[in-house]
Amino acid sequence: QVQLVESGGGLVQAGGSLRLSCAASGRTLSRYAVGWFRQAPGKEYEFVAGITWSGGVAFYVDSLKGRFTISRDSAKNTVYLQMNSLKSEDTAVYYCAAGTGRSSAAYPYWGQGTQVTVSS
Repeated sequence: QVQLVESGGGLVQAGGSLRLSCAASGRTLSRYAVGWFRQAPGKEYEFVAGITWSGGVAFYVDSLKGRFTISRDSAKNTVYLQMNSLKSEDTAVYYCAAGTGRSSAAYPYWGQGTQVTVSS
């Protein structure tokens, strides 16, 4: 079992930055990657970035690489998503999840989500 709790969302102006945090726990966490997904109103989950818990290998959706950076602090059991140069189209609920790959279907454990709103 894995538990995930997101924080750090909020309202930001276009061009600004936010850092999301995901506090992770669970005995089986090392088997998984921790990924960030987002869901805009009326749309499906979109993979943003992921990082393997054991090796710290990061992977991204190509369209966001360069603006978004995922990182992990093993001592704090926390994964971060640094989001820069935010655009209105980045507005969504952001979720962290534990699983494998880039498909939301392959992530069995999810946090409650945190809202990110980018005003233009």
